[in-house]
Amino acid sequence: MALHTRLTEALGIEHPIISAPMAFAAGGKLAAAVTAAGGLGLIGGGYGDAEWLERQFSEAGNARVGCGFITWSLAKRPELLDLVLARLPAAVMLSFGSPLVFGKQIKAAGTKLICQIQNIEHARAAVDVGADVIVAQGSEAGGHGLLRSTFTLVPEVADHLAKVAPATVLVAAGGIADGRGLAAALMLGAEGALIGSRFWASSEALVHDAFQNAAIAADGDATIRTTVVDIVRKIDWPKPFTARVVKTGFVDDWHGREAELNEPQLLDREMNRYVSAMQTGDPVNTGVWVGEATGLIHDVRPAADLLASIVDEAERLLGTRARSFVMR
Repeated sequence: MALHTRLTEALGIEHPIISAPMAFAAGGKLAAAVTAAGGLGLIGGGYGDAEWLERQFSEAGNARVGCGFITWSLAKRPELLDLVLARLPAAVMLSFGSPLVFGKQIKAAGTKLICQIQNIEHARAAVDVGADVIVAQGSEAGGHGLLRSTFTLVPEVADHLAKVAPATVLVAAGGIADGRGLAAALMLGAEGALIGSRFWASSEALVHDAFQNAAIAADGDATIRTTVVDIVRKIDWPKPFTARVVKTGFVDDWHGREAELNEPQLLDREMNRYVSAMQTGDPVNTGVWVGEATGLIHDVRPAADLLASIVDEAERLLGTRARSFVMR
């Protein structure tokens, strides 16, 4: 049995899985590995570094990959979208901001437009710009997001799209790390899943093994939504977005004491602590960017192995266990 959905049709892929364009973690090798395994890999555009993007697309080689941008950050360096579109990506994803201007540019280039949304208001904006794919991201996800949960947001967006934009393909994100999550996403009305944390803990991800080991040792209770990891990096994320990370020593030190970081010397000292620990692989004194799915991560494996196991489990559950619940 194969999982053939409108997502596999729309993107020309074998399996209904997209790897999330995680800033600093989702490079060309990870994206290429996911694509080679039958999904669609996305390179993380992050906060805008042309040299890094060029290097990661080169790392991806001839693989059919896409790219994702933080929309409000892309607005500061719009030329980066031209750089990526010149690479003829399979798709471009926009997250965390109005997709209007860049969405029109992506569509005009003939590229598939993916819009990640966190609430119904965002979904309406994505429909208005003509998104080909909408990713409904629940708060369980690692990294930035809002407060809606995957389990209710996905079916609500599915109902909305059925009424106003039935051709738009829906994808679920947030807390999906195995075949159970993929199968559940399909039952909720999505046509596939965008997966971040599980691929963050893959061999190809640009993540220090000390951080991956910290995630393996943690459970879902060990994560928190916070703003301290942005304040200390001096990144002015728009409200009300917050980040989900592991409750490391650094996060425990400062969550709830954010106002104290307004003192310049203290902020500089803690920024040096955070950045140094990130560079040297010290998870206690920095941020570990993984979501509630950390409790489902027990090893680090190649992305192809992860994708295959997720798909195999979902196929088995949908093909056998789902039928076992139906009385005849």
